[in-house]
Amino acid sequence: MALEDVRAFLAQHAPDVAIIDQGRSTATVAEAAETLGVEPGQIAKTLSVRLGEEVVLIVTRGDARLDNRKTKDQFGVRPRMLGHEETEALTGHQVGGVCPFGLRADLPIYCDVSLNAFETVFPAAGSRTASVEITPHRLARITKARWVDVCQPPV
Repeated sequence: MALEDVRAFLAQHAPDVAIIDQGRSTATVAEAAETLGVEPGQIAKTLSVRLGEEVVLIVTRGDARLDNRKTKDQFGVRPRMLGHEETEALTGHQVGGVCPFGLRADLPIYCDVSLNAFETVFPAAGSRTASVEITPHRLARITKARWVDVCQPPV
């Protein structure tokens, strides 16, 4: 129960952060932005990425794209996106609800500096209909994320 795992994580690390369950799909950036009434960049998408033998999560603004050159320069290897099954097996979250909270495996988490363009962002909350509103710095703090610059700016 991914949503319950997120609920337990937030209860321990950020009890004042409420889960917003819209009852409508927030599985894609466009759906989440429309459902929440915010611009697509404010959606904090969580990418499941393989860097050599290591799997990491990279949280970035919704309208940014992972830059292969910047990622290789940062981590020393070319990034490869995980498939849906491997993502769910490692995170405990279905694609469309993947977030850096309540993870099944202890994965390194990185926040892209692109998130800092917004006062608050909306990452998923373990469900295709749930999210939270949080400041980028608090998101990084409670998930013990490191800041990186690995995305292309939105066009």
